[in-house]
Amino acid sequence: MIQFLAKSVNFETIKQASSDCIAYPYLRESSGDKTMFCVSPCHGRSFVICQKENGRWVVSKGNGMSYTNCSFLNTYEMGLEMWGLLVEKSAVRDFNIGIDIQRNDIKTNRMECVLKLDEPLKVGEETVYPYLLQYSVECPYRICDFAFMDRALINHELEKWGNGFNEKHLIAASVLLKNLRIMHDNNILHNAIHIQNYTWALELLDFELSRTPNFPYNEDDEKRFPVLFHRELMQTYEIVNYIAWCLGENIDYRKIDNMFADYGFVLGKYEITCPIKKNII
Repeated sequence: MIQFLAKSVNFETIKQASSDCIAYPYLRESSGDKTMFCVSPCHGRSFVICQKENGRWVVSKGNGMSYTNCSFLNTYEMGLEMWGLLVEKSAVRDFNIGIDIQRNDIKTNRMECVLKLDEPLKVGEETVYPYLLQYSVECPYRICDFAFMDRALINHELEKWGNGFNEKHLIAASVLLKNLRIMHDNNILHNAIHIQNYTWALELLDFELSRTPNFPYNEDDEKRFPVLFHRELMQTYEIVNYIAWCLGENIDYRKIDNMFADYGFVLGKYEITCPIKKNII
């Protein structure tokens, strides 16, 4: 982890999961007197704040960029949203859906709070306030961070997975497929399943693009979202494949295909075969 300096600013609590939540209203600041940490260059606006006594790690999102000397950058194509920033609608949606996801017994992070920071940013004639999404995880490293973890740290996380299968990627597959089965059975679309949104504790993260029956999309997107369920099978498969390669394990794709089928995801129904070509004389 690389340490960054930060400052603590005045804030308003917008959402809070429990009354004992300790808020960390930090913004990146080179002359600040607080510290936060970035675990790898894959984390552009998320920082680890501290580790709790129970071993869980507090993560904050929207504290500024983890690279360049600028905390926030607007490249204009995103309107009032910008690099390093988390806006209110995204922070609140991520929090609300994260709570919804957790209630469905899906392995995920634990939401703590959403903070509005009293640090106004001027974008032309508009004023934008930074928001922070704060949550805790068993492991602050995501699957994409493998290249920046030493083997001892990887092994420490793998030991927590248990011994359900000889190969670790099969254990991962069973957890990820269980998550996916629960989500699809409950009409929940994550909509961003990839190696940046699963930790090495196999916790699913980042829900600002997701939808649940309690938090649907707008009317037009609601008409189109069901077709997106199908691609989440392949996105889950990609993560399992990536984990096997990271760990140097030989992957038997027939076993993985069968595991998908065991959870009700029959990949064969999506298979496209080439037509038999006639001999040309």
